[in-house]
Amino acid sequence: PIGFGAILANLPLSGLNEPNGLLEMFRWGIKSGLFPPIIFLGVGAMTDFGPLIANPKTFLLGAAAQLGIFTTLIGALLLNFKLPEACSIGIIGGADGPTTIFLTNKLAPELLGPITIAAYSYMALIPIIQPPIMKLLTTKKERAIVMIQTREVSKTVRLIFPIIILLVSSICVPDSASLIGMLMIGNFLRESGVTERLSKTVQNELINIITLFLGIAVGSSMTADSFLKRDSLYIFLLGLFSFMFGTAGGIIIGKILCKLTKGKINPLIGAAGVSAVPMAARVVQKVGQKENQSNYLLMHAMGPNVAGVIGSAVAAGILLAIVKN
Repeated sequence: PIGFGAILANLPLSGLNEPNGLLEMFRWGIKSGLFPPIIFLGVGAMTDFGPLIANPKTFLLGAAAQLGIFTTLIGALLLNFKLPEACSIGIIGGADGPTTIFLTNKLAPELLGPITIAAYSYMALIPIIQPPIMKLLTTKKERAIVMIQTREVSKTVRLIFPIIILLVSSICVPDSASLIGMLMIGNFLRESGVTERLSKTVQNELINIITLFLGIAVGSSMTADSFLKRDSLYIFLLGLFSFMFGTAGGIIIGKILCKLTKGKINPLIGAAGVSAVPMAARVVQKVGQKENQSNYLLMHAMGPNVAGVIGSAVAAGILLAIVKN
């Protein structure tokens, strides 16, 4: 959809690009901030917070993986990007496409095309980017650690969790309330057990339609004069470093937790804190199983993985607050 949107935007067809044309209608979904929260609604309905609730320590891994956001922000400032632009580039490290679009639209809409392309490109390249970093920062013995099965989480706790997260995040970081709020509403639809039809609709038809519209809208902003610039190359390079630092941050905290728990936590699961649900968790599973065939880290990695989704939304709210002030 992004590619077709870009093609349409660069065609000399007045009916598409005029103020009331078709592409402008698609772009309205981004300019108004409507599309990203709706996608978060679908993500919430597809997400199982059970592994995170069962092992709350993985919250730390999700938070640590946001290191890439703030280190990249500093790097962007050193390359003479303005603060709003640097914040938008930094959020690439959250490995969360809707959050990246949400923040960039508010702070640096002129960079929406290259930043979105960088974010989604590196999310797709996670199976290539992460394994070398994971192997570099961990020992063979650490990668082979088998974690015990997580405890069962009661239905009551699953229902209370999204409500608490919504309230706490709205009070502490109000600028991220629209994203986290929709994420938690979607999860509540999933866990309530009485809205199965709505939950399935949100998980499938709704999120697919909005993803299609979002791709066309982002692609239509990629006109040649706004995309083919030196700054676009800088954005791609900074985006790569953002992913690398985020992965490293999660693994380093994972190693610390491994020491504190006397080897009960496999440091590899920290790499899943960069969000990118569930691809990052699958990469952790694959790397861990190469060292130990009996190792099953997928569900353990889903804890920091979904924590990373919350963490990236919170980070976006913090960056918005920084720019406002």
